[in-house]
Amino acid sequence: MGLFFNVRKPRQFRHEPIYFDPRKDALEERVKKVKKEMGELPDEEYKPDLKGAFVNQTSHVRRRHENGEKSSNSRNIVLAVALVLLCIVFYYLYKYAIS
Repeated sequence: MGLFFNVRKPRQFRHEPIYFDPRKDALEERVKKVKKEMGELPDEEYKPDLKGAFVNQTSHVRRRHENGEKSSNSRNIVLAVALVLLCIVFYYLYKYAIS
């Protein structure tokens, strides 16, 4: 079957970073470790607490969160049901009241 069809495997992707120097990277890690041991660098780097940051920075979301209001999904469902009921009422009025 290999005589009639080209069954070669596709070339594999090989990415070789151009500007990566493993010796330099290892040296930077060692320097950082030594500076931490000497007390020049703080033990832990600053990691911002992003959990809840959006809620705390926006007043309308914070207010909704504090009041424990319903989610927007339940509001959308109520709105859809109300629109369906209004359509039924208008259809009934158009079909039977006007005719």
